[in-house]
Amino acid sequence: MGYLTGSESLKPLLPEYTQRVIGFQGDEITEYRIYRMLAGAYGADSNAQVLSKMADQELGHYRIWKSYTGIDVAPSMLKVLGYYLLARILGLTFTIKLMEGGEQGAIRRYQEFSGRIPDIEGIIEDEERHEMEIIGLLDEERLHYVGSIVLGLNDALVEFTGSLAGFTFALQDTRIIAAVGSIMGIAAALSMAASEYLSQKSYPSGRRPKKAALYTGLAYILTVLILVLPFLLLSNPFIALGGTLLFAVLIIICFTYYTSVAEGLPFGTRFLEMAALSLGIAGVSFIIGLLIRVVFQVEV
Repeated sequence: MGYLTGSESLKPLLPEYTQRVIGFQGDEITEYRIYRMLAGAYGADSNAQVLSKMADQELGHYRIWKSYTGIDVAPSMLKVLGYYLLARILGLTFTIKLMEGGEQGAIRRYQEFSGRIPDIEGIIEDEERHEMEIIGLLDEERLHYVGSIVLGLNDALVEFTGSLAGFTFALQDTRIIAAVGSIMGIAAALSMAASEYLSQKSYPSGRRPKKAALYTGLAYILTVLILVLPFLLLSNPFIALGGTLLFAVLIIICFTYYTSVAEGLPFGTRFLEMAALSLGIAGVSFIIGLLIRVVFQVEV
């Protein structure tokens, strides 16, 4: 055990509080290690300075708790590695805001000790105020292009899901549906990317036209590949369509959750809006496909 030495002195703590405070101490040192590791990954980037400030704040909280327990507590390296990988894959802002969402639970736990531990009020104030101010200083490129990603993703979900539904009843052959759908989807992705490029060139929004077009096109193509996958794996076109609709809902859930966390937007309203548009148009297209098959007497 690493008891306090030198000018530091152990503060009195009721025995029944000890384990809870050790838990708080472990959370703070874990977050310190996460922020410090991320700061190292960003090198001389301005975000590294922000992350270093956040790490210093967590270390300060850890030392306050240590002044009560008198022991060193090891960080949860599994959690450190998990959040580090999440930040590298899904972005810094998303990951830190996800962490700070967990901090709300920590604040509620801290508030249980309000008036019982002298330093607790200052820690609560830090958690509620300083960290959100520091997060506001983060500048992450991918968030500047969320609008372009939404454009590609939403168009692919709405248009392509509807097209596959129409093809299902009109053609009723999974291989043909997959082939026609893929050709149409890739062509539409290129068209959307070109439109986004021209839009950014004509009406500058601070985003680079080429990069905005790339985000839009990639979002569209990735969505197309996921939605057409059931038709490549299954032989029954109606079951495959059900798989496509399921994937569409999962994509909407994942992306809506990402944007709601990263941008602080309400999840429920955005999810319902996107799901209603995609599935509603798919239903209409399914009926249109049935009518086309009957009117034009399509037999495949």
